[in-house]
Amino acid sequence: MSRVAIIILNWNGRNYLEEFLPSVLQYSSREAEIIVADNGSADDSVAWLQHYYPAIRVIRLPVNLGFAGGYNVALKEVEADYFVLLNSDVRVTASWITPVIELMDRNPLVGACQPKLLDERRPGFFEYAGASGGWIDALGYPFARGRVFDAIEADEGQYDDTVSVFWASGAAMFVRSTAWRACGGLDDYFFAHMEEIDFCWRLQRAGYLVMACPQSVVYHVGGGTLPKGSRKTYLNFRNNLIMLFKNLPAEELIWKMPVRMALDAMAAWKGLLGGSLTFFLAVAKAHTGFLMWYWLRKKGEMVLRKQETALHGWLNSSLVWAYFARRKRKFQEIIDRKPV
Repeated sequence: MSRVAIIILNWNGRNYLEEFLPSVLQYSSREAEIIVADNGSADDSVAWLQHYYPAIRVIRLPVNLGFAGGYNVALKEVEADYFVLLNSDVRVTASWITPVIELMDRNPLVGACQPKLLDERRPGFFEYAGASGGWIDALGYPFARGRVFDAIEADEGQYDDTVSVFWASGAAMFVRSTAWRACGGLDDYFFAHMEEIDFCWRLQRAGYLVMACPQSVVYHVGGGTLPKGSRKTYLNFRNNLIMLFKNLPAEELIWKMPVRMALDAMAAWKGLLGGSLTFFLAVAKAHTGFLMWYWLRKKGEMVLRKQETALHGWLNSSLVWAYFARRKRKFQEIIDRKPV
């Protein structure tokens, strides 16, 4: 059994493997087993890997199962103390593994941890997908240390402290394998988007910590492996509602769900008035998708709960209000108290 296994989920991403796999091999091969899980690619990714990197283990999935399903199936075939879920469009740096594993070794309660994510195309700036560790507000809007909605900060060392956060980015997420299995991995139904936040929420509810370790640095293209468009919008909005319903305690669920859906509707109408019928329809479809998930798939399984543990990286106020009404654009401006 490997101590650390890096699993790169690939879908039609030969160009990213060609560009970024060399850095993973250069800075990781002595410390970790490197595996590529191919998610039913239609390009020549697998043939290219077998020709140029025959020593790399390839797990072939017959169809595209999405980020969630792809990792769930692939990791059933991997034995290691720590899994590293790594996007194919990530460039790693020297010694990126060591500080994270040392942190997780010191504290067995750390279930997941992420490095600092910087933008591959703008190296002096944080990257959207996780920056220096993720937070979430009281209505389920995710943000990060270094990124609030679309406002992305320059990295000036302001978030270089190792701290507990709410979620770790799926672009480069270290996970304790026992915690992964204990919490059931990612939710297959999500397919893509929000699945790592849902997983980290479940980790915290189970008593684990989620950490950011900025002493480890990687560079991420961002959005490189996921096509943009109406489906991306649909999955983001639908999965966010599903995540809230799955994890919120009963006393919060009864009022937060209607408020959140109303805010979604306002965003959809704003988009329509701005000329984006596609966005409007994607949000409407997302709400329909959430209701279908509830009525047809999950209603009988839901058990309303109380909040059993304190959550780290939780903003007990509205990010929307702080950003749009108070014009706060930076993480530190919005967080006017120390993290929980």
